[in-house]
Parts: sequence; structure tokens; C-alpha cells
Amino acid sequence: MKNKIIFLITFFIILENFNLSNASEQFNFDVTEVEITEDGNKFKGIKKGTATTEDGLIITADTFEYDKILNILYVYDNIIFDDINQKIIIQSDKATYLKNQEKIFTEGNSKAYNNDGLIITADNFRYDKISDVINAKGNVKVYDPIENYTIESEEIDYYRKSEKIITNGHTEAIVDNKYEIDSKNVTFLRNENLVSSSKETRLFDNNDNIEYLLNKFTYLTKEKILKGKNIRVTTKLDKDKSDKFIFKDGMVNLQENTFIATNTKVKIHKSVFENDKNDPRLSGVSSVGDNDKIIIKKGIFTSCKENDNCPPWSIKAQKITHDKKKRQIIYNNSILNIFDFPVFYFPKFFHPDPTVKRQSGILQPASSHSKTLGSSIYIPYYHVISGNRDITFKPTLFNDDKIILQTEYRQKNKYSSFISDFSLLKDYKPKKEIKKKNITHLFANYETNLDFERFKKSDLSFSIQQVSNDNYLKTFEKYIYDTPVIPNSTDTLTSEINLFLDHKKFNLVSGFKAHKNLNNNKKSDQYQFVLPYYNFTQSFIPKKFVSSINLYSSGENTLSNTNSLRSSVTNDVSINSYDYITGFGLSSNFGAHFKNLNVIGKKDNIYEEKIDTSAMSLFEISSSYPLIKSDLKNNYSITPKFSLRHSPSKIKKGEVGNRVDITNAFSINRLAISDAFEPGESLTIGVDYKREKELDIEKFFEFRLATIYRNKEEKNISSGSTTNEKRSNLLGQINNNYFDYVKFNYNFSVDNDYSTFEHNDFTTKIEINNFVTSFRFIEQNGKVGDSNSIENNTSFNFNEQNSIRFSTRKNRKIDLTEYYNLIYEYQTDCLIASFEYNKKFYEDRNLVPSENLFLSLTIYPITTYERSLYKK
Repeated sequence: MKNKIIFLITFFIILENFNLSNASEQFNFDVTEVEITEDGNKFKGIKKGTATTEDGLIITADTFEYDKILNILYVYDNIIFDDINQKIIIQSDKATYLKNQEKIFTEGNSKAYNNDGLIITADNFRYDKISDVINAKGNVKVYDPIENYTIESEEIDYYRKSEKIITNGHTEAIVDNKYEIDSKNVTFLRNENLVSSSKETRLFDNNDNIEYLLNKFTYLTKEKILKGKNIRVTTKLDKDKSDKFIFKDGMVNLQENTFIATNTKVKIHKSVFENDKNDPRLSGVSSVGDNDKIIIKKGIFTSCKENDNCPPWSIKAQKITHDKKKRQIIYNNSILNIFDFPVFYFPKFFHPDPTVKRQSGILQPASSHSKTLGSSIYIPYYHVISGNRDITFKPTLFNDDKIILQTEYRQKNKYSSFISDFSLLKDYKPKKEIKKKNITHLFANYETNLDFERFKKSDLSFSIQQVSNDNYLKTFEKYIYDTPVIPNSTDTLTSEINLFLDHKKFNLVSGFKAHKNLNNNKKSDQYQFVLPYYNFTQSFIPKKFVSSINLYSSGENTLSNTNSLRSSVTNDVSINSYDYITGFGLSSNFGAHFKNLNVIGKKDNIYEEKIDTSAMSLFEISSSYPLIKSDLKNNYSITPKFSLRHSPSKIKKGEVGNRVDITNAFSINRLAISDAFEPGESLTIGVDYKREKELDIEKFFEFRLATIYRNKEEKNISSGSTTNEKRSNLLGQINNNYFDYVKFNYNFSVDNDYSTFEHNDFTTKIEINNFVTSFRFIEQNGKVGDSNSIENNTSFNFNEQNSIRFSTRKNRKIDLTEYYNLIYEYQTDCLIASFEYNKKFYEDRNLVPSENLFLSLTIYPITTYERSLYKK
């Protein structure tokens, strides 16, 4: 027993101080358990421990395997290489240390720490202790806390003596938590604070949303300076309004937002001039810029679409300056070129830059000519008064010293807006008049949101339209530039106050109106005043039997023809049933309509000077029986239908009724009378035939017929509608939209004897490739009217740029051609040049027959020039 104890003590003492001749010279092991095999040539330490070398390397791991003959150390699990002399720590799951070559190979979850905080992670490391170089492969990430960048790549080489990191293959890096770099084979010089690559590189500034693409680059991390070749800069990447800058060589200070570059080209986003066909761009031999200005030397600007040919127009300037503070583009010693031909020289001029929405300055000028007023030039000046107010002075200067002084004022508040437009032309002498006059106009519109709590919408508006001459709009329409408050018609002026209330249960419109008919030569009868008026509507949707109940109430007090007054209040109730469909397909519905009319007149041609109160009703039963058939190519339908209506009410003599045709024959208010129902009993019958293509329902042929029967004549209904007789005209319509090249529409009305067409309205359109022509023939005779005219519009596009258009209209009743218009036009996305010949034969007070030949040139968005080549 005593000998066994002595033997064990001796064994552990030997084990604790175990050294294999040569092994004692390479490693010192401190492990918990040891296994020795192959006659002492293999050593294995398990259950954690350390191994040290004489050159200051400390290795910690769970398991050691040492091959004495090969002098190779294998370590596993929770590995830490702490190289005290080289000042680096490496961690991994598995490693191999070739002691003779002083190389360490790691596998899995490898991580290296520098003494200055640099961290490298990868799948595998190869560390050469002699050259002090680390090669990392697989999901490599490098974090440099000093230079504040992160690198991701598949492989890097880290030269620790020179503090150089070189990536192999695709590389992504984030610098200063702001700049993202996407490149290949990137070099990071830590001591020189420099990043570079000779490969295609993308640098993205995530603060300013700017992208830089470079063929090769150098980036100084301390100074934030980017140098490169063939630099392409794109702004506002996530927006439609993205601009591009292209430099052959350049240097950009990302911190100070300055740059200097050669061979500069700027591509501005397409919609900057509200024309997506444009390609606005600016180029020059060199450029410099900072936060305040960008200067381009020997620059060229155009907005024309890019192609292989020279642009239709361009501006060449010795220097082009973009002043960002003033938000202006300034040109020095510039020349306007049309197809590379110089046409105008500007010593210096400027305009607001494309980002400007509101800035004081001269706007786009225009030149024009007319028979009545002669040649003119329009030079608008825009002035910002405050954040919500601005004004545009729009003078037009004529060649005979006349001046139209026009001013447009705008104001936008939180809940309201106001626009007014005023002009003055002094000492103007209209044709056929002896004395000179001052010609003026005033158009204004005010709108406000009343913001009533209980209403979805509550708006109040006020508008005024006033001219000093009845022919003002026809004469001066082309000189009333760019005002949104111009009247919609040259024949009528309307001034009004309007209140609109939209509630979830009802709608109410009320206000005051004043109309002026400019075509009425009798001054006293030009005006009609509606003081006041209102319209109230409310709808209900019952649960059973009835599809809808609509309530409508309206009233107005109308003064016309100087002293004719009519006041009325009308209340309507309409009840409509659901469609009832029988087993064999007949669809029917029922409608009941009630009206209460309260009216009084004074010097009115219909109503007397006492209150007239009446109650009216109209009942209608409608049915239709659609018959449908289909084949592989077409769908066919024939739909007979009828409407039986009864109204015991009467109509006042002299009521003006609407002309009834096939489009409104089945409408409840087909006569367009607001204060009465169509009286008596009537039966409207009709049939619709339609053939449409199975795969394209836009192509169809349609034929419709209808006629109206009465049990007796209604003499108070206007005869022009033909519904006053026991049997109305036969109403019909043919629509042919079935063919690719020819389309036509024909509305007609045939007398009771089926021998006289009293109304013909025929429209046809022929479209073959680039040739388009349309005709419209309108004829009315007999009971429905007395007119006869034909008009034609024809155009031919020679190609995408060249076209010719012709239009004319002839009054066949008096055998007079009213006008000819012939236009040849050359058009690109940025330039329109046209020759226009027009001849007018009619005469209207101050407007006289004329014959003109114009040249018009529009340089978009610079200016418009118009010149008369011939006038008579």
C-alpha cells in the first residue's frame, strides 16, 4: 500500500512538470488533464488550460493537441490567442498554430482585437506572425472606432505594420454613420485617413439623400473630401424630382458642400417645366460650387429632348451662375441659338431657378399680333408681397404706343383665397367709332371655408366679372394672359355670391347672381338679376319597395329686361320604386313625382301680379324587355321599352320647351321646364339595338328609335319639341363605333308622314394612319328650327414633328363661309414653329372681316414670338 502511494505521488509530480525534450523549448502547458500517446510524440490537454511561448504568446482553450514531430499545435473551443508583443488578441472555435512558420489558422466565429480598438470578425483567419498580416475570409466585418467606419466583405488583408486594410471582391462600408460605400477591392489606409478604389464605386449620403457613382475614387476621412473620375451625382433618390450631375474629374468636400470639376453636365428632372417630354440640361467645360453658388464656365442650356441631333434651341453663355440664396440663374454674354444658328445676344439676363415657386422677377415674355391691335410684346413682372400674397404686373406694349396695364393680385389664407385681375387701356378707338375710349376689365374671385362643425363642407364664394366694352373679351381675349378668373364665355358675364352647405343628410346652395348678355344690342335688356336664389336637396333610401325618395326645393327672385320680375318657390318630391323583373325577363318600375309651385310676376310674359299657387303631379310606369344573344365574336341586344306617364297638371302658355330627341325622350323632365310637369297623358315607345364586340366593348354599332303619343294635343308646349302633338316626330340615332378607321353619329327627327327629315345632325370621323378628318352637318327645318351648316376639321401628321391642320364652317342657309383656318406646325418637346393663315368673313360690331398670315415661334419655357406676315 505504501509503495502504491509513493508511485502515484511520483507520477503527478512528473506530470505537473512534464516536458518532452523539444516541446519544452516551444510551449509551456498548464492544463487540467493530459493524455500522452505515440511514445510521447503526441500530447493532448483537456478540460481547459493555457499554453505559452517564449515570444509572449498566451493561448487559452478547452482542448490542446500538440504534434511534437511536426511542431503543430491544434486548439479547440473558447480559444483566445493573446499576442502580448504584437498587441493583438484572436478568438475562434478552432485553430491551428504552425509553430515552425509562425502562422495561425482559425475556423469558425473568428474575431481579432487590436490594441487601438479595431475589431475584425470573420469565418476564418490566417495570421502570419512574422509579417504581421491577418487574412480574413467569409462574412468579414471590420469596425474602426478611430476612423468611425465599418467594413463588410468576403475577404480582407490587414497589414498591421503599415495599418493598411485591403478588401478583395465586393465591399460595403459605412463611414461616420452617414456615408455608405459600395465598391470592390477597396484600400483603407488607417494612418493616412484615406479610402480608395480603382473600381466602380457607389457612395450614398443618407443625410442629404444623394448618390455618387465613380469609376475610381479616393476619400479622405478626416477632411471629408471625395475625389474621383467620371462622377455621377443623383439627388433626391426617393422622389420624382431627381437631378443628376456628371463630372469627368472632380473633387467634392462632403462636409462643406463644395466642389470643383471639369467637363460638367447637369440633367434636371423632366417635370421641372411641367412637361415630361423635356430633358432640361446644362453643360460646361468646368464648374465650381458651394452652399451659395454654382458657377459653370462656357455653359450651354436647353430644355429639349435628348437625341443625336442638335437641340431645336439652346442658350450658350460665357458664364452661368446659379445663385442659391437669390434662387436665380444668371447668364453672362449669352446667345440664343435656334438649331445652332445664333438669333439673339443677351449681355446679361437672369430668371428664377427651377426650384422657385414664388420669387420676384420678370416672367416669360411673349410677342403677338392681331388685326385689331397690331404687333405687341408682353413683359410680365412677378412680385412677392409676403408669404401669402403676391402680385403680377402684366403690361402689353403695342407698336403704336398703346399700352395695356394689367395687374393680377393673389392672396392665400388658411381658410380662404382671393384673386383679382384688372386692366386699363387708355384712349383706344374701336372700329366704326369716332371717339377714343378707356377700355377696362375687372375679374375677381373670393372663396372661404366657413368650417361649420356640423357640415362636411361649408363654403362661401364671391365673384365679379365686368368689362367696359361688349366686344372686350372677343377683342382682347389673347391679351388677358394667364389669369384663372377669366370668364368661361366671351358672350356672358356672371357675378355672384354663393353659399354651399353639404350635410350628411342634405345639401343647400344659396346666393345672388347677375348675368350680362354681351350679344344683346339693347343695353337695357342685357342684364338678368337673380336676387336671391336657393336649392335644397335631401334623399332617403327606404328599406322596402321604394328605392329612393328625393326632396327638392328651390326658389329665386329674377329681374330681367329692366323691369320684368318673377318670384317663385318650387317644392318637389320624387318617389321611385325598385325594378320588378318577371320570370320571362320583363323589367318594370314605378315613379311618382309631386310639385308645389308658388309664383308671382310683375310685367312678366307668363305670370300675373298675384300669387299663383298650384300643386302638380306626374305618375310614370316604365318597362323594358331586353333580348340578348351572343356568339364567339359579338354580343347582340334588342331592347323594346315604353314609358306611360300621366300628369293632371297644366302648363303656362308661352313656356319655352327643350327640343326633345332620342337622348332625352325617356327622361322625366325632357322639356327642361323647372316650374311645371309635362301635362296630359303620353306614351313613349322605343327600341334599342346594339351590337358590340365580345373582347372590346368600346367597339359597337347602335341603332335607337323612339316616338311619343298623346291622347290630345297640348298647345302650350313649344312646337319646337314636337311633343305637343298627338304623335311626335320619329326620333332616332345611329352610332357606329365598330370599325377602326371610320366612326359616325347620326341624330335625326322625321315628321309624322315619314317623308320629311326635320332635324339632321350627322358627325363622322375618318382616321387612317396620320390622316384625320371629321365633318359635321346640322340641318333644322319645319317645326324644329331653321338652320343649315356644315363644318370640317382635317389634320395630317407628316411625322412626329410636322403637321398641317385645316378647318372651316359654312352657313348653307345664306351660302356664306364663316371662316378658313390653315396651320402648318413644326413641333418638338421644346419648340413650336407655325405658319397660320386665317380668314374671317363675319362682322360683329367692332370686329370686322379679316385675312391674316402669322408666324408663331414658341421656345419652351423661354418665350413666345408671333409676327404677322400678311394682313388685310
